[in-house]
Amino acid sequence: MDELNLKTLEQIPIPEGLEERLSKKIDEWGAKPTTPSIPPRGEASNTPPRGRWRGVAAAAAACLALVLGFGIHYLQREELPSSREGQGVGFAEQDTYQDPVKAQQEAERALNMLAMNLNKGMGHLERAKALSEKTEQSFYEKLKVMK
Repeated sequence: MDELNLKTLEQIPIPEGLEERLSKKIDEWGAKPTTPSIPPRGEASNTPPRGRWRGVAAAAAACLALVLGFGIHYLQREELPSSREGQGVGFAEQDTYQDPVKAQQEAERALNMLAMNLNKGMGHLERAKALSEKTEQSFYEKLKVMK
């Protein structure tokens, strides 16, 4: 297997000037200072981009929303009468197993709700896929520019 991979790699043509470009890029990386310094006025600073702070703020907001959601759920759960302890929150007592028509209606209602939520999720998935494809295309364009 290793011999096959080595033979395959030897057959791949190496682009003209690749070694020089790589050496130049490595030299540029080595020339950068490792300690932060205050740039002269008018030059770009080494401060993190604003997007990073937005991500931190979004994460903090998500944590806060999660904590508030659990708190509200816990408070609402304590307010329920103790006679309903065996049941889930928000479900009224129904005996759908005795009447097949009601059982069918409840099953159809549950399946319709599942289908609606699944369709919402698929819409989000499609938007994420389009964004991913756009990002990938931009990435490949940047790679072509670097060549």
